[in-house]
Amino acid sequence: MRKVVVAFMFAVTAGAVLIARPVLAQDHVQKYREEDKEKTPAQEEADKRAQRAYQRSLNAVPDQKPVDPWGIARPENSTPKAAPKKTAAPKQAKPKDAAAN
Repeated sequence: MRKVVVAFMFAVTAGAVLIARPVLAQDHVQKYREEDKEKTPAQEEADKRAQRAYQRSLNAVPDQKPVDPWGIARPENSTPKAAPKKTAAPKQAKPKDAAAN
């Protein structure tokens, strides 16, 4: 019985692939650097206007302050403090042993 069910599943899957194949086919896929049709002067002017409007919209966006995603995880008044500098301790003189002399 299992073999029949598995065979039926394969048949349904294969049928779905064969049916969907024409749907996924395309008449023409534009290739890299394929030339487009020449644009009319009106289309070129519309492209220039769209580009200028895009640049104006970018300039209208205000500068934003830096985002701190971990800001809620630490208190507001904490700032990273510099680590204290370690200074070398002065070397201690060896005690002179009277017996060594």
